[in-house]
Amino acid sequence: MREEIPATTPYDRLRAARPELFGNSPGGIDILFDPADVEEARRTADTGAQNTGAESSGTADAGTESTAAEGATAPVGVVYADRFVTLVRDAVRFPGGAPGLYVRMLSTVASPGAVVLPLTPAGEVVLVEHYRHATRSWHWEVPRGMGAPGATGAENAVRELAEEIGADATELISLGHMHPDSGLIADRVELFAARIDGFGSPETSEGIRRIVPRPWPEVAEMVATGEIACGFTIAVITRALLNGLLGKGLPADGLPETGLPGSGLPVNTAEGTGEKH
Repeated sequence: MREEIPATTPYDRLRAARPELFGNSPGGIDILFDPADVEEARRTADTGAQNTGAESSGTADAGTESTAAEGATAPVGVVYADRFVTLVRDAVRFPGGAPGLYVRMLSTVASPGAVVLPLTPAGEVVLVEHYRHATRSWHWEVPRGMGAPGATGAENAVRELAEEIGADATELISLGHMHPDSGLIADRVELFAARIDGFGSPETSEGIRRIVPRPWPEVAEMVATGEIACGFTIAVITRALLNGLLGKGLPADGLPETGLPGSGLPVNTAEGTGEKH
C-alpha cells in the first residue's frame, strides 16, 4: 500500500510524486522522516559530531555533510529547484548508527535522460564537438540530453538525434541504463545505439560546432588517449562494443602506444542483441 504523504512542502510533494527516490533498504543509509529524528540529524551536523567514516577535512562522498559550518545553516528538504535540476538535502542515519545530512541532485523531470550512439551504414561513429559550460571546455561526445516530461528513454533518444545532428534513426537499439554519479546524482540515464543514414548541420545554438563521422579504430584510440573524456560517451561506446555493435576493423595487435584494455576482448558479434524500438 502506497504511503499517504501530506503535500505541504516541496519535499513532501517530491516524496509523493517520486516515492522510489525515498525508499530505505536493509543495511543502507536510511532517510529520516520523523521530525524528532530530522532535528537530531541537524543538531549532529551543527556540532560537527557526525561520523561517517569521512576524512576529518573532507567527505566520504560528494553529498555527505560533516562539518559544523555546513550543518549550522543547512535546511533539510528541497534546497534548490529549477526546470532542469533539483537539489535535495536529506536527514539520514548511516549504517553505523550516526545521524547526519546528505545532499543529492536529481533531474526535475522524472523522465529518464538518454544517450545515443549514432552509427552510419559504413560503421562509423558520429561524434559532436560540444562546448560544456561546467568544464569551460570543448568535448567530443555523442548526442545526449535530459528527459522531456512524459517521454520514454527511446523517445528522448530520437529527439536528441534530431535536435543535435538532424538525424532520424532507422533502427534504435537499447543498451540498458547507467547512473552517472551514484554518490551524488539520483538519475537513471538510458543508453542507445542508433543506425542512421545521414545527418544534418550542427545545432550551434546548443554549443555544437562540428559533427564528425569517425571510423571505430579512431574512436577507440580517442577513448584510450583521453581525447574522449565524456563519461556518458565512454559508457555508451563500451556497452555497444560489448554487445557486438563495434570493433570491426580494429587492428589485431590493438592500438599503437595506447595500451587500450579490451582491444582484444571477445565480444558478442551478433548485432542487435539489445531491445529494439
